[in-house]
Amino acid sequence: MTQASTREDLWVRRYHSAPDSPMRLVCLPHAGGSSTFYFPVSKALSPAVEVLAVQYPGRQDRLAEPGIESLPELADRIFEALQPFTDRPLALFGHSMGAVLAHELALRMRDAGLPDPVRLFVSGRRAPSCRRDEDIRLRSDAGILDELKALHGTDESMLNDPDVLDMIMPAIRSDYRAVETYRLASDLLLSCPITVLTGDDDPRVAPAEADRWREYTTGETDLHVFPGGHFFLADRAADVVSLVADRLAAGNATTALAG
Repeated sequence: MTQASTREDLWVRRYHSAPDSPMRLVCLPHAGGSSTFYFPVSKALSPAVEVLAVQYPGRQDRLAEPGIESLPELADRIFEALQPFTDRPLALFGHSMGAVLAHELALRMRDAGLPDPVRLFVSGRRAPSCRRDEDIRLRSDAGILDELKALHGTDESMLNDPDVLDMIMPAIRSDYRAVETYRLASDLLLSCPITVLTGDDDPRVAPAEADRWREYTTGETDLHVFPGGHFFLADRAADVVSLVADRLAAGNATTALAG
């Protein structure tokens, strides 16, 4: 096995191979999340779109690896692992921390001379210019646990199991360190369209903060506010997948005309 294929196997999961799809959608999980969060998305979009779900270190089958506490470093590692997949147009979808990573990956694509993403989907995250002072990374395990329960994004049975918590807490804490200490270092504007998704009752993102993602591209931006909190996309999965499919189909048609 080559070094490149090793990186691919570690970082990128293809749950439904779609060799004839015209594009790929890279999906990036939230803080504490894993690639399996996007298994239903992969199933729903295949074979029209091949979904690449990113697996961060420190969780599931990468549990023995330390988490990465710098978001730019994490983006660098993911971008390196995605190189074998740039033979087809890429779209990027990230939720919460994953939205920031998706934007960082788009910037790296531009810096590397690759085409901008077909579309950038940012979900459950305010624009980088909308900073809030957050200290979840500094809390005790009990304090972090309270935050996870308040966001309703993690199975309650897992959060109530001490053995499971012992396994997942280091990755959750390192993810929060990465995203809470992150500051955007580039003033480069993208040219791709950005689709913004948010919940109308998200305690971490106000719709006006989400809407400011339009400041980061010269392309079109559309904002979609769904009923629900921070993990609205789990409750509104069918609507979210339908929106993503529609936007990607439009992007594919545009790419075909340009070609």
